[in-house]
Amino acid sequence: MNDDGPRLPGMQDLWNLLRFEAQEGRIWLDEERVVLLRSSELRGLRRELIDALGMQRAKGLLTRMGYISGKMDAERARRLRPEASLFDVFSVGPQSHMVTGQVKVIPQKLDWNEEENYFHAIFDWENSFEAEIFLSEFGSGFEPVCWAQIGYASGFTTQFMGRQIYFKETCCTACGHQTCRIEGRLAEDWEDAEDAFRHYQPDRIADQLFELQEQMAELRSRVDAEEHFGQLVGSSPRFLEVRDLLSRAARSKVTVLLLGETGVGKDMFARALHEASDRADKPFVAINCAAIPRDLIEAELFGVERGAFTGAEKTRPGRFERADTGTLFLDEVGELSLHAQAALLRVLQEGELERVGGSEVRQVDVRLIAATNEDLDLAVREGRFRQDLLYRLNVYSATVPPLRERIEDLPDLVNHFLDKYGTLHGKTGLSLTDRAMALLRDYDWPGNIRELANVMERGVILSDPGGQIEAAHLFPGVSGTRGDGSAAAGEQTLPELAADAIDAGHTLEAVERELIDAALVRAGHKVSGAARLLGLTRAQLDYRLKKRQEAKNSSNHENGS
Repeated sequence: MNDDGPRLPGMQDLWNLLRFEAQEGRIWLDEERVVLLRSSELRGLRRELIDALGMQRAKGLLTRMGYISGKMDAERARRLRPEASLFDVFSVGPQSHMVTGQVKVIPQKLDWNEEENYFHAIFDWENSFEAEIFLSEFGSGFEPVCWAQIGYASGFTTQFMGRQIYFKETCCTACGHQTCRIEGRLAEDWEDAEDAFRHYQPDRIADQLFELQEQMAELRSRVDAEEHFGQLVGSSPRFLEVRDLLSRAARSKVTVLLLGETGVGKDMFARALHEASDRADKPFVAINCAAIPRDLIEAELFGVERGAFTGAEKTRPGRFERADTGTLFLDEVGELSLHAQAALLRVLQEGELERVGGSEVRQVDVRLIAATNEDLDLAVREGRFRQDLLYRLNVYSATVPPLRERIEDLPDLVNHFLDKYGTLHGKTGLSLTDRAMALLRDYDWPGNIRELANVMERGVILSDPGGQIEAAHLFPGVSGTRGDGSAAAGEQTLPELAADAIDAGHTLEAVERELIDAALVRAGHKVSGAARLLGLTRAQLDYRLKKRQEAKNSSNHENGS
């Protein structure tokens, strides 16, 4: 061993990125979720790969896997040590191997000159887990076997230096050497680069698998298109139940009432109903009743004759006439005035209407789809909605589930929006960090699909092309915190925040109150979501809120007496 070689910096900053959420069953290394695997599991996996693919293909697969991992870590290196020397920043790669328990890295030589396009590095590896599991499974061999680790070194250095750099394992304990040793050079400085590093390129079997995957995707899309509901994303039982229910009504003329919270995608279901009907080649007209002033909604729906009221300077047809022979979608139908409801009932029962300010009866043939997030039965009891109209609308109803009740659809929805907004903003090849996806899963989504779409578009805009969308890109409020609540590097830790609170004279009761209020705001005032953010059960948070309200009521009573 060369004691004169470069020395790695301290790596406490990397250790600080490793955090455990034992109760949630998750481990994080910065933004990336990691898992602990036993060496016996990795040994069995390596054996299966070699048996199934052969030694060379297994080597290529594991090398490429390591290469991708190395490139991803290189993107983080400069962010983790922004003020450090170039060598210290570069050391993030070797030290990541050490933090994750793969190998002990000892630098022997590191020499590079960007201006002269020169790079040469030598590292010794001790305690290589790849060499150990290979020896235990196959015994001593004749070729180096630290495939994933060598791929990682090549990928990290290539991404970090901005030039193609390959590492070779020149010594390996699996071949009987005392230690493993790797050497890295620019690709053009290796005489046998084309042959020696061919395993970095996907082999034919991988190409064939990708081709088959593309063919299957194309076939699936054709089937979906034929079913007319293919644009609706989801495969959860709740989602499929609604989709199947509506698909059965698609070719009939029956009026359909779509129920569900704001943002669940009722408009998408309405359009799918139209496209699956016999009226698919006819107009599809949509109107949000809540977006039109009540004194103008009848003119918008049924049309207006010139001079009918101030501002009516010309005759124009309404939405019903424009949708004739096609489909009219009335969103937020519960916002209609009682007078407009009576006119709507006439159209549904008789198929006829009169324009505002006119007397001519006009016949229309319209298939109506209505939607609301309101409890129409309650509206009827309160006198805000006609019972006879509700009976006429509620012939065939379906409730679209909120996103929190079909959270298993989240990965498909995320990929859908990545494709949509990636194309829109010219950023393809995007993906999410494990931490970002975990936050999406844990969120209650009070705004449902519409809110998810907005969050994903924000993430796409803030991310780099071909990179990863991080948690802070999606939720600005988590930029300085980790999943366990601890502070990011360079920010206040929890003990520091506690000390500041004491110094400021804040009581425990006040701190608890502020934490609960902040969690409720973050969760869209959903008690269950706030409880998860605070690490409490729903019952525990309900108890605290009840006690707080009782204390407030008691105080008000005393002040009033």
